[in-house]
Amino acid sequence: MKSHQSVRKEFLNFFEKRGHKIVPSSSLIPTDPSVLFTSAGMQQFKSHFLGEKSPYGKRVASCQKCLRTSDIESVGDDTHLTFFEMLGNFSFGDYFKKETIRYALEFLTKECGLPEEKLWFTYFKGDNKIPEDVESLKALIESGIHRGKIIGCGRKDNFWGPTGVSGPCGPTVEIHYQLFDKPCSRKEKCIPSCKCGRFVEIWNLVFNEYYQDENKNLKPLRQKGVDTGMGLERLIAVVNNKENIFETELFLPIIEVINLQSKEDYTQHKPAFRIIADHIKASVFLISEGIVPGKTEREYVLRRLLRRCIRYAKMIEADSNLLISVAEKVIEIYSSVYPELSRSKDKIFTVIQNEEEKFLKTIDRGLKEFEKIVQREKKIIRGEKAFYLYETFGFPLELIEEIAREKGLEVDKEGFFLAQKKHQEISRTGSSRKFGGVGIDLIDDQKEKEKVVRLHTATHLLHQALRSVLGKEVKQMGSDINPERLRFDFSFPRKLTAEEIEKVEKIVNEQIKKGLVVIRKEMSLEKALNIGALAFFRERYPERVSVYIIGEKDDSVGKAFSKEVCAGPHVNNTSELGIFRIIKEESCGAGVRRIKAVLE
Repeated sequence: MKSHQSVRKEFLNFFEKRGHKIVPSSSLIPTDPSVLFTSAGMQQFKSHFLGEKSPYGKRVASCQKCLRTSDIESVGDDTHLTFFEMLGNFSFGDYFKKETIRYALEFLTKECGLPEEKLWFTYFKGDNKIPEDVESLKALIESGIHRGKIIGCGRKDNFWGPTGVSGPCGPTVEIHYQLFDKPCSRKEKCIPSCKCGRFVEIWNLVFNEYYQDENKNLKPLRQKGVDTGMGLERLIAVVNNKENIFETELFLPIIEVINLQSKEDYTQHKPAFRIIADHIKASVFLISEGIVPGKTEREYVLRRLLRRCIRYAKMIEADSNLLISVAEKVIEIYSSVYPELSRSKDKIFTVIQNEEEKFLKTIDRGLKEFEKIVQREKKIIRGEKAFYLYETFGFPLELIEEIAREKGLEVDKEGFFLAQKKHQEISRTGSSRKFGGVGIDLIDDQKEKEKVVRLHTATHLLHQALRSVLGKEVKQMGSDINPERLRFDFSFPRKLTAEEIEKVEKIVNEQIKKGLVVIRKEMSLEKALNIGALAFFRERYPERVSVYIIGEKDDSVGKAFSKEVCAGPHVNNTSELGIFRIIKEESCGAGVRRIKAVLE
């Protein structure tokens, strides 16, 4: 039996011997603002496919942490996951199709020992816009692959990319492994596209020949590139002759923990066990990168994953500490490869426990209310009722849809979003007096206005100081300013120590004493994010935004103390602020802390 450590090592060593630079996995939080998560190995190399010089050379290989939200509803079957690791080799204007196919065959058959007769291949057969990938077909045949095991497919199956709304893309060769010899009832039509489970896709070889713009127009790339991706979990399964990914050492120990701590059995409830195992694994990695459950973007995905786990844990009558036990096993399995999980252990446990306690307070009442709604609604759950379940009991929309499907009902999603929009408009109206809204024009007294402006600038210094002391996982979750004090809410899983509070105060006051200039620059939101400006409420921002930069007069933008997307207004120089003092630090929700501070 090959361990997950040895399979990773064999892959990376294989390509290192062939002139590839081994590059560590990038964060699950990508620099590309058009996507929420890193979902493919090529994302950290995207600019190099477009001609930017690679600091690693023209050949690289990696094992990349990935998270795909598109597969959440499919988790529970034999192959789908939200979190997985992707093995990949990449070429930026160096080797192309022939060499890529040769490397793949050599690794699978000689290094992994997979029998060539069990490998099947699909390639792009062309359509009315893009010609057949004859070069790949020829390379496969010249490599000794029987023509009967090479299947031509359309764009849906064998044309990949781009990641995000635009970028490099191209035809693919997919390598499939035959799990068992006997075809299903479709006989000769039982080929890799068959859904019977006889085949599993293990490696996707992408040949980037085109650039797709935001309007889906394609043009040839000046520099051709290779981007391959192979799921580590699937490779481990086939190398160890397992029928599915959940029979490997990356999942079996987790499933055993669930079995021991629940009244139901894995063989009778495979989907529930697999969902809990996968979702907690994904949650552990997300929390280790500073994400906490919330209502928007990445935070919402984490909340959705955890709340699905909580629901399925209740279904199998699991012990109260199951999710923490599963998280502990995940950390044990992966910490030798990703030591940051061990370093973040306490934070991971705290975030999961807080979210579980919060949801458990309402889930039973929510499910009872759901039953009442089902009895009244008959065929479709009206949007306002679905939003009521979301807002009152914390049920993510997707969870509402999932439960509704189990009962043979649909959800009026359009009505849900209308109800949500109406609620947001009411909330915005109610908060118009708050400076965070921006409501400074409602303040009549000029001296009070000046106090609020000073406090507002202080929040930018506070935000950056918190990130300096506590880490980049700190994110603004809300703020409220009046002429007497500022209130700043931020993501963090525990109470700050007296030493940490003192450090934050000291950093803010140091920046005030330096007399840093405050400069406003207008730019696109994309550019603001690219220069490192903090922006945690992206859905509220227009395409062009104001960025307030606090730094030395001769500082470059990159060296400024603080860069933040904001509507303003601010003081011209930090020396105008006075002495900053934190008067209170407290919890204001699961994984969210609150600081109140004054200027003296």
